[in-house]
Parts: sequence; structure tokens; C-alpha cells
Amino acid sequence: MKPLLFLATILLLACTAPSDGTAATAEVPSASAVQDTAPARAPRTSDSIPDIPSYAYLTGKFDPAVHPDFVAVADRYTDGDPYLLHRDTYAAFERMHAAARADGVDLMMVSATRNFARQKQIWEAKWRGQRLLEGSEKANEVYPDPADRARAILRYSSMPGTSRHHWGTDIDLNALTNGYFDAGPGKRVYDWLTTHAADYGFCQPYTAKGEARPSGYEEERWHWSYIPLARQLTDYAATKLRDADISGFDGAEAAPEIAVLKNYVLGINPACR
Repeated sequence: MKPLLFLATILLLACTAPSDGTAATAEVPSASAVQDTAPARAPRTSDSIPDIPSYAYLTGKFDPAVHPDFVAVADRYTDGDPYLLHRDTYAAFERMHAAARADGVDLMMVSATRNFARQKQIWEAKWRGQRLLEGSEKANEVYPDPADRARAILRYSSMPGTSRHHWGTDIDLNALTNGYFDAGPGKRVYDWLTTHAADYGFCQPYTAKGEARPSGYEEERWHWSYIPLARQLTDYAATKLRDADISGFDGAEAAPEIAVLKNYVLGINPACR
């Protein structure tokens, strides 16, 4: 019986081994195939940060309302409009909000995630003069040259596909004018944020321009970014985003001329890199 058992074992191995002599493995989709369908994620743990998501995520070409990593912001934190954030950003904001409240400072969210479609609405309304720049200029009349018009809009608004607000990592707090933060309650908010926001992972990406930040958007004291996630997206943009690929909206042709990647996407406060 032993010779027969040995022969049966040999035949079984011959039938199951691959013909090329390699070890048998399960077929898995390629990384590019995964990225084309959904953001690639490492297994989540309580202290893990997700892997860099897809190019579509980077450029805001997804619906955060149905994305599994996005959650609705509770009304008590907002100006009354509905907002969505990446769950990790939201958890950090809740901790920061509680700490600020304990110090007598109220942080109110006035904007959060905006995907490509929403950013396109904002951009094109300004591009066509339907929405005034800083409440006073019709861009299409004052800036007939496309590059000049784009730079004017980019003082405070991003080109679709290049906004940090696509990522669910960035929030606008309390007001959308720098002057609000010069005195009174606004100054208390800004002083608290500049002292404590970093303790909760937040950083102001658009500080006053100068030697450390010579180009990019104007100062936005209201704009704060959750760096543990946003830093990954910034690095991903530096390697994957190209000016020539920015498209799908009025004025996109100006992106290469004004070097929107270098001067705006990457033109942030060095402390936020």
C-alpha cells in the first residue's frame, strides 16, 4: 500500500503545481485598477493614517456625500449650512472645538469640503463676471487677458482640481475676511488658533506672503488645514499633478502660463508642508 500512496501523492502534486514551476498565487487587481475605482486604503487602526488616495480624490472628482471616509458635520459646529469632512479631520476638529470652548472661544465652521463640481461653479461665476471679486470687480471686464484674470481670481479662489478643499482636510472658520480677525471676538479666535491649533494637527496654509511664502493665494486667516492628512495630499500633488492636465472649466488654459501647481498648490506656509 505504501508505494501506491507515494505514487498518488506525486500525481496530486503534479496536478496542482503551476506549469511554469512558480508558486501558486491568488490573482489580484493592479494598483492602477484599484485607483481607478476607489481610493486605495490600508487597514484602519485607531492611530493609522490612510494611504494616499486616487488622482480623482486629489482633484476633487468624486462625491463626498457617498464616500465612506466622509461624514456630515453636526449643526452645532456650523453657520447653518450642511458640510462634510473626512472623518479624521472631523474628529480632530471636535477635539479642538472642545478645547477652544473651554477657553471661552467659539469656533464656527463656515465652509468645508468642496468637490470639483462645486469649485467649478464658484470659479466660473467669477470668471464670467457673475460673481464680483472681493465684492467690487467683474473679472471678465477688468481682466480681459486669461492669465491676468486667473491670477485675479486666484487671490482667494482655487482653480477646480487644485483646491485643498477637495480633500476633506480644510475648513474655513468664523468669517471670510481678514479684517474680522483684527479685533474683538475675531482676534480672540485667531490668537487662540495660532497658539493652539497645531496641538490638534491644524495649520494655516495661507499666511501673509513674504520671503518664506513668496507666491500663491493671499493671506486667509480663516483657512485651517488638518496636516496629518493634507501633507500626504500635498506631496501627492507635487508628484502627480501637472499644470497641463488642469482642465474642464473656463480659464483652464491659463494654468500652465501661471504655473498654478508651483505657485498656488505648493505655495503654502512652510510649516504646513
